[in-house]
Amino acid sequence: MDGVVEGVARVISTDGATVWLEPEQANACGGCLSAGSCGAKNGNSSRRLSSKRFTVADDFHAAVGDRVVVGLSEHALLKASATAYAIPLLLMLGAALTGQLATDSDAVAAIGAVAGLIGGLLIAKRRADRLDARGELSPYFLRFAREPEQSETCPTD
Repeated sequence: MDGVVEGVARVISTDGATVWLEPEQANACGGCLSAGSCGAKNGNSSRRLSSKRFTVADDFHAAVGDRVVVGLSEHALLKASATAYAIPLLLMLGAALTGQLATDSDAVAAIGAVAGLIGGLLIAKRRADRLDARGELSPYFLRFAREPEQSETCPTD
């Protein structure tokens, strides 16, 4: 059985058939090495989170403000990662190596790298669109989440 990667999100709107969710900030707020640049302390975390809003089918009758746990299969996450990173990287390196070996010219290798990267990004975009159209990259409702304890939330000062 395929594992599931879980995340907590809050319902920000619903129309009966679809629920808009906004991911919640991780509980480790302020405890990691990148705390100063993640937006949690410098006031732009709400803008950053609002850009990550997503929808799920409302087959669980959610209300605005509900906290829910959503999931995405590990297999889908690996597919998405390979699509976004491996395809462009491999095509970039392959084209650069081909250009270098064919002409023994660094300039041709650099041009090949750029062409391979652009081609890889275009292929990755088409593949991601197909995966998305099939619903393979869509998170799904798992369960309602409990409200966090005060000690589990990020400090507001």
